[in-house]
Amino acid sequence: MASEDVKRTESAAVSTIVNLAEEAKLAREGVKAPSYAVLSICKSLFAGGVAGGVSRTAVAPLERMKILLQVQNPHNIKYSGTVQGLKYIWRTEGLRGLFKGNGTNCARIVPNSAVKFFSYEQASKGILYMYRQQTGNENAQLTPVLRLGAGATAGIIAMSATYPMDMVRGRLTVQTANSPYQYRGIAHALSTVLREEGPRALYRGWLPSVIGVVPYVGLNFAVYESLKDWLVKDNPFGLVENNELTIVTRLTCGAVAGTVGQTIAYPLDVIRRRMQMVGWKDASSVVTGEGRSKASLEYTGMVDAFRKTVRHEGFGALYKGLVPNSVKVVPSIAIAFVTYEMVKDVLGVEFRISD
Repeated sequence: MASEDVKRTESAAVSTIVNLAEEAKLAREGVKAPSYAVLSICKSLFAGGVAGGVSRTAVAPLERMKILLQVQNPHNIKYSGTVQGLKYIWRTEGLRGLFKGNGTNCARIVPNSAVKFFSYEQASKGILYMYRQQTGNENAQLTPVLRLGAGATAGIIAMSATYPMDMVRGRLTVQTANSPYQYRGIAHALSTVLREEGPRALYRGWLPSVIGVVPYVGLNFAVYESLKDWLVKDNPFGLVENNELTIVTRLTCGAVAGTVGQTIAYPLDVIRRRMQMVGWKDASSVVTGEGRSKASLEYTGMVDAFRKTVRHEGFGALYKGLVPNSVKVVPSIAIAFVTYEMVKDVLGVEFRISD
């Protein structure tokens, strides 16, 4: 009996040693235990979702004003500018009017932002691994071009995953009190579009959206991360404290990144919104001109939408709503980046998007 007890003890000891050895090997290879990996993913997704919700709600009135300017009938101008438009909405629809469509926007942007930030982290890891393998330099870091590629990948994944919500959000935002038919909410709008226009309608404008998201999201991440790296390494303006940038400096980096990205990609955003209105027989009076001089909403595709918009309204029509969008993007992108990093710090997530 004594010998059997000794054997069992020895067997348990050997098993323990083997397990410890395996855990040590995994640790050396940088592999996390499954439970830790799942928790880390959840924290990263949560941080991205919070960042998206906070940043978009902060600029919701400007977001609605931008969309109204993008799609309004050129023969019946109701909104002559950002300030006038916001005043008109306040007078006719009140405070709720300024935030119309924000619930749908948040329902879309929270998962979109979560997927986007997480996808960027994973794409960055994958691209950096391949880059190090190709160059043979284990200390190599992501270049601005590689960050652009990682950001573009993240943008395409996030946009495609949540596009139906974006399409519905555009219609909910455009409808006014005078619209002949009212969508009662997200679910009602989705079911109505599916029933009356078919499932393909939920992806109208997807192509220009994907083409636009490549430079937009790609440049956002590339410019933001490259600016941060440059400021930390060279410290040209004395803004670094304890090898970290202040919140104000990070907000400024985010604002610059957002401005560059949205200026380049903006015409595609205008075309996307207009294509999303195609097939909506009860489109808002903002689009149809309240029955007077109705402009055609029929486009055969992205190129046709570009051609008709420029032919009938001029090249400047591709930048309608740019002013409220610029005012919106500066704080929105900045708040999103900084909120994301701060939430991850609070949650104790080690990986940073600049790694």
